[in-house]
Amino acid sequence: MNGGAPRVVWLIWPVDPLSVTARSAAQRLNQRGIPAHLVWNPLNGEIVQTLPATRAACGLTAADRGERINREGRVCLQIRVLGSVREPFTDGPMAGLDAILTWLDSWRVPRRWPAGPPLPHPHSLGCDRSRRLWARGGHFGHSQVPGTDQADPGAIDIRRITGPQTPVVEVPRPREEVREPMLLPTPV
Repeated sequence: MNGGAPRVVWLIWPVDPLSVTARSAAQRLNQRGIPAHLVWNPLNGEIVQTLPATRAACGLTAADRGERINREGRVCLQIRVLGSVREPFTDGPMAGLDAILTWLDSWRVPRRWPAGPPLPHPHSLGCDRSRRLWARGGHFGHSQVPGTDQADPGAIDIRRITGPQTPVVEVPRPREEVREPMLLPTPV
């Protein structure tokens, strides 16, 4: 890992969580060479860890940085949630979320969403993917990762994940007082 603020990226694995287990999805992700740290079925709480947190996952690809994006931060954890971008997983039971948050807390991932809530699909395809916000660490949707072109996780309710105190939009800092420019004296 390359150092920097710890972060987690929420990604969707587009399957029906009523008919696919987290274990079988994790096996499929491994076969395709794109393992995530955790694969989670939010309906029944099944969680499968396929990588140690200290090893980079392979779910993020950025044209300008290739595989390096997976290594940014002290940790850059990736959680694949079984579901759909059109049906936010936060609308369901989210069984097992407390265990995931406890694990993320142990890696000191801040409970904040610097980029705000992910946009709904298909609007998320064209959202801002700010390097400045990414550098702060915290929670991000796949659609908010700089350099990527994915639309997941869709319009999830970030407060159902990180708590009701989670700010939806960060309050901007006050600007410094602007001074009037000085004029140079004209030579005589």
